[in-house]
Amino acid sequence: MSDCKNIYKGRIFDVNIEGAIMPDGRKVDLEIVRHPGGACALPLHDNGDITLVRQFRHAAGGVIWEVPAGRIDGAEGAEVCAIRELKEEVGLVAGKVEKLGEYISTPGFCSEVVHIYLAESLTGCKQELEDDEYLEVLRLPFGEALDKVDSGEISDGKTVVALLMAARRISGSR
Repeated sequence: MSDCKNIYKGRIFDVNIEGAIMPDGRKVDLEIVRHPGGACALPLHDNGDITLVRQFRHAAGGVIWEVPAGRIDGAEGAEVCAIRELKEEVGLVAGKVEKLGEYISTPGFCSEVVHIYLAESLTGCKQELEDDEYLEVLRLPFGEALDKVDSGEISDGKTVVALLMAARRISGSR
């Protein structure tokens, strides 16, 4: 990155105009959203059920299905973020957390990397929602969640990726 001009500095992300050199040597200016990254945890119960949330997302036009997730705060690590969000959003603590992978959410204009964890050996705790959160916690069979992906009812990127990564892990076909 040769030139960078910040045009918006926000609470969640920054927007820059950044000079870039393309692989063929051309110089271009790109609008880039700089985001600290996020993490999510897919809670898997002993009987094979999972816990998801139905969360209000104004930008998505209403309430959507999601895994518990959030933005990485400061120097917080991705796993710590996933564990924190699991507790805050759904009131669960995991005895075992395994990283399934990560993905770049929107590489055309955003630097956000989302880290995906599977949370197992779950116990309940007090839910601690933030002031700007409205969500409903729902427990459902894992297969039913996969059906919701196939039907398009679950369309949130991190949730689709988490469910598909977990399906491979759970079936043992890495």
